[in-house]
Amino acid sequence: MSRRRLHRNASAALPSALGVRSHTSVCSLHLGLGRLAAASRCKVSGRIIIAAALLCVARVTTAQDTTTRRSGEAIKNIALDEVVVTATGTEHTLKSVPVQTEIISGRMLRHFAGKNLEDILSGLTASFAFSDDDMGSHMQMNGLGNDYILVLIDGKRIHGDVGGQNDLSLIDPNNIERVEIVRGASSALYGSDAIAGVINIITKKHNEGILLENTTRVGSYGDLRQHSGIGFNVGRVSSWTNFQLQHSDGWQNTSVEDPNQTEFPITDSRNKTVNRHTNWQLSERLTYTPMRDMELYAGGSVYGKRIYRPSGKYAAVDVKTYDLQYSNASASLGGKWKLNNTDVLTLDVNWDRHAYYYYFTDTTLIDGYINGKYTPYYPYFPGQTDLQSDQQRTMAALKGVFRLPYANTLSAGLEYRYDWLKAPIRVVDGKASDHTEAVYVQDEFNLLDPLQITAGLRLNRNEGFGFKLTPKVSAMLSLGDFRLRTAWSQGFKTPTPKELHYRYIREMAGTYLYLGNTALKPQTSDYFSLGGEYINSSGLAVSVTGYYNKVNHMITLVTIPTTQAPPDLVARYDPVKVRQYKNLENAKTYGVDLNLRYSVRAFVFGAGYSYLHTDANLYDASHDRLKQVTIDGTAHHRANAFVTWNHDFSPAYRLGLGLYGKMSSKRYYQINGDGRGYQIWRLSTTHDLGHAHHMTYRVEAGVDNLFNYCDRTPHGLHLGTTTPGRTVYASLTVRFAQGKKVKHDNTKMSNTNNNDYEEN
Repeated sequence: MSRRRLHRNASAALPSALGVRSHTSVCSLHLGLGRLAAASRCKVSGRIIIAAALLCVARVTTAQDTTTRRSGEAIKNIALDEVVVTATGTEHTLKSVPVQTEIISGRMLRHFAGKNLEDILSGLTASFAFSDDDMGSHMQMNGLGNDYILVLIDGKRIHGDVGGQNDLSLIDPNNIERVEIVRGASSALYGSDAIAGVINIITKKHNEGILLENTTRVGSYGDLRQHSGIGFNVGRVSSWTNFQLQHSDGWQNTSVEDPNQTEFPITDSRNKTVNRHTNWQLSERLTYTPMRDMELYAGGSVYGKRIYRPSGKYAAVDVKTYDLQYSNASASLGGKWKLNNTDVLTLDVNWDRHAYYYYFTDTTLIDGYINGKYTPYYPYFPGQTDLQSDQQRTMAALKGVFRLPYANTLSAGLEYRYDWLKAPIRVVDGKASDHTEAVYVQDEFNLLDPLQITAGLRLNRNEGFGFKLTPKVSAMLSLGDFRLRTAWSQGFKTPTPKELHYRYIREMAGTYLYLGNTALKPQTSDYFSLGGEYINSSGLAVSVTGYYNKVNHMITLVTIPTTQAPPDLVARYDPVKVRQYKNLENAKTYGVDLNLRYSVRAFVFGAGYSYLHTDANLYDASHDRLKQVTIDGTAHHRANAFVTWNHDFSPAYRLGLGLYGKMSSKRYYQINGDGRGYQIWRLSTTHDLGHAHHMTYRVEAGVDNLFNYCDRTPHGLHLGTTTPGRTVYASLTVRFAQGKKVKHDNTKMSNTNNNDYEEN
């Protein structure tokens, strides 16, 4: 059975709770509702909004017609037949994948209407935590941060690390078909960076007809989100072009820089909680099918970002007046060749570049390494740029999947990776490089009919750290509506060029000096998990998973005595604190994840809970001993909950309502205090309108942070979460599609569309 046919069959069984649409019908012009006052009586007004919404739902529900009843019955069909690919690198239905996999479906994405990927992940699953700012996102997954989470777009690594953060603004939320999440070490299949897990962003594809779509979203604090897409198919050639534009005026949660320095309140800070910023991206994917069993592709993207920073708070003496500027470019090509009905070969070659600059807005005197030589008080003038880092990466991968006798599926591959870093000011020698080669093999087989086992092994060779084997074994036992899954896997991650060689300063209530460490050891991990899942035909899905992850030689920033820093740097900058990358010993994370979904008629209820415990041993130089510490940024308890309701008032109008909440206990940090616990609720509405002449329309409107929670922790310390308080958004969506007619959401509403956009 072909992948497309399998995908169509899978889509037919999807529920509203987990059903995956291959593509969102999007093109929205969002209407601004303006900013609500942060000082309003938000708790009362928020509860009034919720009560009114629920009353409306209750009244309308009593009048549901037979169409809605049929839709409600369809919701009960759990998405067990949806195809997933991330867990094993091969196609599995959700019910047959041997590794615990979570899907954020297209339907969930559409009803949630999140403004970015951070919003989506933290709102729809309890295992993620984010601390957002304009430079990127500090992300955690089951207690481990950015460097341990592999983020993929259509199976390929994203590139664009900014100060240890993932700049997830590279991902257009309106271009996402679905998100697949695999927890636990996956280095046997994906190599480095996959110790905590893998997030695979599956983007939209277009293979039939013509598609034009546009989405514009506006909200509080000058938030603007623009998306445009053009797709066409002519004979053997198909194309998908995507453009996104994002802008925010930024915000500031507090006027205090440091609780011990209240005499210097922030009035014109270049370090707001979130500064004013603008970014854009243009991407293209071109596919050519020269014959039935072969597909070739080429793709690329360009990305730019500008962070606007006012002058510093000490305007009389602070002359470092510059904006931050980022540029990203990528190119890829490859192909897939079907050797027969079952065996497949794929080849992918990718190149990525991410550059980070200071863009000067005034005459500025700055010290640093100019052309490899330290120069104090070097002048820059308005319009000039100063390169901070230029990161480039080239990857090539050859993979084969072979169906063997006795229900065996063998995967094998070769990979090559080359990383290059140029940082004239931040690296001692100005540049650094690293390359890795790998070979891996994986076998999926059934010893007994209900028992499925997957075993894999990767051999890595790194330029600086030699050879390393990383194995993985997982198993799944199916017993009717019950499924039991267990896994053991090892992870492996070499230090990055930045962790080895970087050095930079940051002005934050004094000068902070950050140092790389060439004595770092590679990180390894052992991950164990055991989970159970129950899904029945009545619309109930329950899962519980326990896990234990031991990370040896975990790399993190720690505070070291000034006497251990290079004397010339200490004399030059007189830092109040020196932070250096160090290995922690015997770091452990363990916990339990619970998830619940229940569908009844037009309602879908969902909830998730994550318990997490972390600790590690850190060398205490002042007492010459190891001390146990909690891994920075972790919280013991996280939860999320939601309820959605949909009703067809007519063949031309569907209303959707959604109430979503996310909660967290306090976040622990080694220095500067803990981040506060919080709970944040949002109300979203969707309005799908009828179609005419191949046109469809959609309106979205909602309120985020209903009860106006805002963390007033002094800037520069630790926030439990980053939010400006209550915000509103609105949008109008317009879409033209000429192709094959498909149904939407198991209702009478239909549209001229292609199979890749089905939402059944």
